[in-house]
Amino acid sequence: MKSAELRRRFLGFFKDRDHAILPSASLVPENDPTALFNTAGMQPLVPYLMGTKHPKGSRLANFQKCVRTTDIEDIGDKTHATFFEMLGNWSLGDYFKEKAIAWSYEFLTSKSTGLGLDPNRLYVTVFSGDENVAKDMESVEIWVKVGMSKNRIFYKDADSNWWPAVKKTTGDNQTDSGWTGPTGPSTEMFYDVSGDVGDLESIEDFIAAEDSQKIVEIWNDVFMEYEKQNGKLIGRLNQKNVDTGAGFERLLMVMQGVDNIFDIDIFEKIFGEAKKVSSSLRSQRIIADHIRTAVFMIVDGVLPSNTDKGYILRRLLRRAIFLTDEKNLSAEEIVSFVNAVAHTYEEVYPEIKAKSDQITAVITSESEKFKKTLEKGLAMLEKRFSSYPADGKTITGQEIFEFFSTYGFPADLVSDFAKKNNIFIDLAGFDLEMERHQNLSRAGAEQKFKGGLGDTSEMSVKYHTATHLLNAALKKVLGDGVNQKGSNITPERLRFDFSHDAKMTDEQKKAVEDIVNEKITAALPVSFESMSLEKARELGAVGVFGERYPDTVTVYTIGGQNATVGDKSNEIFSREICGGPHVENTQELGRFKIAKEEAVSQGVRRIKATLEL
Repeated sequence: MKSAELRRRFLGFFKDRDHAILPSASLVPENDPTALFNTAGMQPLVPYLMGTKHPKGSRLANFQKCVRTTDIEDIGDKTHATFFEMLGNWSLGDYFKEKAIAWSYEFLTSKSTGLGLDPNRLYVTVFSGDENVAKDMESVEIWVKVGMSKNRIFYKDADSNWWPAVKKTTGDNQTDSGWTGPTGPSTEMFYDVSGDVGDLESIEDFIAAEDSQKIVEIWNDVFMEYEKQNGKLIGRLNQKNVDTGAGFERLLMVMQGVDNIFDIDIFEKIFGEAKKVSSSLRSQRIIADHIRTAVFMIVDGVLPSNTDKGYILRRLLRRAIFLTDEKNLSAEEIVSFVNAVAHTYEEVYPEIKAKSDQITAVITSESEKFKKTLEKGLAMLEKRFSSYPADGKTITGQEIFEFFSTYGFPADLVSDFAKKNNIFIDLAGFDLEMERHQNLSRAGAEQKFKGGLGDTSEMSVKYHTATHLLNAALKKVLGDGVNQKGSNITPERLRFDFSHDAKMTDEQKKAVEDIVNEKITAALPVSFESMSLEKARELGAVGVFGERYPDTVTVYTIGGQNATVGDKSNEIFSREICGGPHVENTQELGRFKIAKEEAVSQGVRRIKATLEL
């Protein structure tokens, strides 16, 4: 089964079961500073899992672009990838375990409505229980009811069968002990890709088969009925939710009868380019993975830097270049890689082809910068560590950071050098050193901001609505040439980037403040409606400049016929394409105050503002 058919069949299955089909959100989370990237399909939907009503209903499904770098050392094996797509279907207070499990099993095994996989090669895990929540016997009973044999059902603890996991991780993944938001036990489905595993007598046998990658996880149903604050379970949510997920690449691997993701059809052209620049299978896989991920990051607005998202992009590109045989990518090779990704995804993500020149320019620039430092950096590594004794060689965290800060060497490159020379490397020490310098991407995001819209706090939602008022006010004061370039929201303030080629005067800033506060005082209603993109444009709805929108969008309107007499014009003040959530009336916001206005880059300004209640 080709990738296009799997996409069609999955979305069709859940559309037939009354699920609204959503487009993928950007890799970069909207208004959520607690995460660098969307690492799971549920992340863009956190406010709705917490209780906010979704404009498209209580049953949803889509493919979501995701990036995770916590498993970067595993890239090059059969199943791990930094960029991947997650198939997901959600119930927001609608159906729960029985329908979720039954539909998962049906889609995987039914020859008429699903994928027709052999049920005799399926295995299931469920939550084994702990001091907070009992063993999930309900899921076991449902699995047996739909046809699973009890000797194919295994119990695992919260490290495996609770999402987000309770174990502490490093990197940018949000599944760690500091999670705040919806959470719950999961049941996972695994498939025997070898075809010869058969029945397993114990959990130890199951783990051994999983570790050897004879069986691989292909589906996960999370039953989100609990809430965590800073990693601690504090109680139940007001609604029971279902969050399911299946890795697209892993599922394709099963459907196409191969034993690794790099042999599936969506890697064919990309991996073909990787084979031209490296003679090592492991390096070919890493290069193909990292460049595909880099292309998707760049198309969603990420640029190389030494902090946050830009650092993740830089380390992926430099590691890919480092692992080529020539430790270099020519301009022609970069063009070939970008074209391969663009061609592979032209039907699903046509923006890659539309922006291929820009993507190529970014990668070429980063390649040229790295080339200048690589030779000198490698020489320094050789000089530094060739004098070490044969036994007990260690590259300390402080030394790794020195090479990063001085030569632009990501830790991955030092690690690859260390492996080739049998040197121990203290990556944990490097993480601590990076945190100390506020350059570790995860630490940088967490330390710069607290909370964010992702925590669905009341203040975050208020600030989100305030950005709509600010955007409209800026257009009135500075002209229609103003376009939103980005935003970032925490419970303490909003940050709004917009196109404008000059510093705002004090008079202009005051005029914007006055307009926003006038509309707050006017107690304007805030409403939303789903409509075609064409209709939204006809109505004058604005959006983020350069953003690609689906055919059906949600439009939020501030003002209109239901406005109170406080708004003398009784007219619509703001109409934007947006996913929400927002307050119901502007009078909930308090007093708006611009704290700072500054330049971000050429032609882009930034406003930081607060609400005084």
